[in-house]
Amino acid sequence: MNNVIANLIQFMAIGVTAFVLGYLLRQYIVQANTRAMREEAETMLAQAKTRVKEAELAASEAARSIRDEAEHEIKRRRSELERRERRLQKRRSSLDRRMDGLEERTRELGAEAMQLELRREELERLHHDQVEELERISALSTEEAKELLLQKVEQGARQDMARVIREVEMQAREEGERKAREVITLAIQRIASDQVAETTVSTVPLPSDEMKGRIIGRGGRNIRTIENATGVDLVVDDTPEAVILSSFDPVRREIARVALTRLIVDGRIHPARIEEVVRKARQEVEAIIQEEGERVAYEMGVPGLHRELIELLGRLKYRTSYGQNVLMHSIETAHLASIMAAELGANVALAKEAGLLHDIGKAVSHEIDGPHALIGADIARRCGRSEPVVNCIAAHHGEEEPQTVEAVLIQAADAVSGARPGARRETLESYIKRVESLETLAGSFSGVQKSYAIQAGREVRIIVKPDEIDDLGIINLSRDIAQKVEESLQYPGQIKVTVIRETRAVDYAK
Repeated sequence: MNNVIANLIQFMAIGVTAFVLGYLLRQYIVQANTRAMREEAETMLAQAKTRVKEAELAASEAARSIRDEAEHEIKRRRSELERRERRLQKRRSSLDRRMDGLEERTRELGAEAMQLELRREELERLHHDQVEELERISALSTEEAKELLLQKVEQGARQDMARVIREVEMQAREEGERKAREVITLAIQRIASDQVAETTVSTVPLPSDEMKGRIIGRGGRNIRTIENATGVDLVVDDTPEAVILSSFDPVRREIARVALTRLIVDGRIHPARIEEVVRKARQEVEAIIQEEGERVAYEMGVPGLHRELIELLGRLKYRTSYGQNVLMHSIETAHLASIMAAELGANVALAKEAGLLHDIGKAVSHEIDGPHALIGADIARRCGRSEPVVNCIAAHHGEEEPQTVEAVLIQAADAVSGARPGARRETLESYIKRVESLETLAGSFSGVQKSYAIQAGREVRIIVKPDEIDDLGIINLSRDIAQKVEESLQYPGQIKVTVIRETRAVDYAK
């Protein structure tokens, strides 16, 4: 028992000792930490004091710099103000000197004005005395002398005015003709358009003559299907390795050509396939027409055209007139009209748009009865084009009266494009018939001795019998022949009628 108590006492002593040691150790650690924190705080405080001093130094330096800059700016502005003040002082002095000079000049002018007034009064007195003396000598009053003088001056002025007017009229006429020739010549020189020969047939090449039988089909069913689907005539004759497509409608002919070419390349030729290929070819040609119309409108600089006008422009690509492609003719007319409008100071945009659309009626003239000019004007009006453009289209062949200068320019540009050499061609047979008809018609009038068609049928020269037709009669004869040609013949452009009367006096020296 005593051992237990002794052990217990020993353990308690050890525990108390450990507690005391732990407490002392903790107190030591706390004191050490406190010293460290105090030292760290003192260090931070010292650093803060250092930074404050540095900030104070920097602020002091910045304040000094700002003060120096402000003082410098104040000095600069003060010197600028002083300089301006000196300049104003100089100007003030100069103005004072000028004012003194002006006052002196005003006094001088006043004195001169008084002298002039005195001289004017003296001149009036002298003039009055001279008039009284002249009236006494001539026995005429002032009004009577003035009336007589005005009559003589008016008579001389009228003679001079008539002479001047006649000279001005002759000069204006010569200048107008020269200027018109220059404008038209300049416009023609700046235009060069390709032309294509008119045709109503297209030729499709074949790889071999065996393909003709496949195109005809059993009992002719294939060729009938092609003709019914496209509206063209297929001519399968003895022409080697080729078939001919015949139609007055060039768009139909182009659709048939594209479709037949594809069928030949594909090799599958039967009614169902023919209808499918024709449908696709029609869509392709319509797309080409639309694209061509948009291209032409864009290149010509005519924006905002209705979709129907774009399509009709594209259709003109496949139309020809007397061998001249209608779309190329329209482009050429637009260029000619715009160039002449620019030279004359007219509306260039209006002339270009009207020139491009003037033959738009030819795209549907085979479908609608009436002159193509009026048809085109109705289409343009329906598609929202302005009235000046509509009038230009309707008046370019005389169906309506021109209302603007641009309408007259469209007439001239259309005639120049169609009548210039090389623009239009026709077959030899029709050309010979037209020339023969022209000579026969001119020779049918009484008093005509001979008639010749020259300049490729664009001029007819008539020689009359001088004993039957006098000089006044040839004027009436030329007008009658021109009117008869207009009523009886069809021809491109215009035909010049020249009537010649020649009197010869013959004698012999023996």
